[in-house]
Amino acid sequence: MGKTSAGSGNGGEQDPQTGIFTDGSCQGNPGPGGWGVVFVRDGKVVAERRGFEPQTTNNRMEWTAMIAGLEMAPADEPVTVYSDSQLVVRTLNEWAKGWEARGWKRKDGPVTNLDLVQQAWALKQQRPLVKVEWVRGHAASQWNAYADQLATAHLREQDRD
Repeated sequence: MGKTSAGSGNGGEQDPQTGIFTDGSCQGNPGPGGWGVVFVRDGKVVAERRGFEPQTTNNRMEWTAMIAGLEMAPADEPVTVYSDSQLVVRTLNEWAKGWEARGWKRKDGPVTNLDLVQQAWALKQQRPLVKVEWVRGHAASQWNAYADQLATAHLREQDRD
């Protein structure tokens, strides 16, 4: 799927207007957290999802958002799932294959959040046309900022209670 310009982009590139954008958030680490995902085609929202955990970490919310994004990705068409988490992107693109080959062990210790890493890895393997890419967070990508708003919606809702 193509990219069109809509302002400053990810790492000097254009701001993608088609793809699935994911973000996780946590107030305190650990603390209450949320995740958000938005699927966009040609600058229009196709679908969105969000969720909340009362006690979690930022990384778990980033992973949960990626899993939701991969679940949202059609298995039979090329699409890019974007995350502003270098950890999530590098794990799926560089490290997970080796960890799986070593019985889900890193060279220097256990894999953190293994349950979520394995779930995301399995989903990515089921979707060979799906790419996972890093996007500069928040202000640099309008759709990452949108996913962030979904991820932090639980905080705004708690403030009203």
